Amino acid sequence: MKVLLVNGSPHEAGCTRRALDEVARTLEECGVDSEVVWVGRQPVGGCTACGACAKLGRCAFGDKDGVNEFRARAAGADGFVFGAPVHYGRAGASLLGFMDRAFYANGRAGQPNVFAHKPAAAVVSARRAGTTSALADIEKYFTISQMPIVSSRYWNMVHGTSAEEVERDEEGLWTMRQLGRNMAWLLRSIEAGRAAGVPQPETEPGVMTNFVR
Repeated sequence: MKVLLVNGSPHEAGCTRRALDEVARTLEECGVDSEVVWVGRQPVGGCTACGACAKLGRCAFGDKDGVNEFRARAAGADGFVFGAPVHYGRAGASLLGFMDRAFYANGRAGQPNVFAHKPAAAVVSARRAGTTSALADIEKYFTISQMPIVSSRYWNMVHGTSAEEVERDEEGLWTMRQLGRNMAWLLRSIEAGRAAGVPQPETEPGVMTNFVR
């Protein structure tokens, strides 16, 4: 089993990475492999709704900033943790732009759905406030993609303006460790269910509406 942890901060070794490292270390202790993917320090643009992914099966812009590479790696992952700093009371724009395109292109043009039925968690870091709304920003991607959301013993957040300050957030790091344990438990539960012959739920073909037609 493997979990991909996405660092959506422009600071590779900052507060968000410190939180993700605590989750990753706990996953490893529970026998689950992990890998941290950094979106980089360059601005990441969001989806333009150009529709090209419906023909290509990938984001038309994703080769420039790793979106398509991430989706290819996501196909082999069993779970995900997406992390971001809080900017102006919401999750940092680089992660949201990255997720916009990764999720919008998912399952298009006959390509596999690499996210459905795989557990996911959101993690945020902040100096002070805006954390719960930022968590909601990220979790919306999971709830529209049939992904079980992994919780902890508190909201998945750490506080500080540097990795060194996060080190002193004992409750925040405690929360990250419990998140790692809960993720490992859910992954093993899904694995046990699969071994027992429990199939994934069927996805009913639907109809897209805009509330007018």
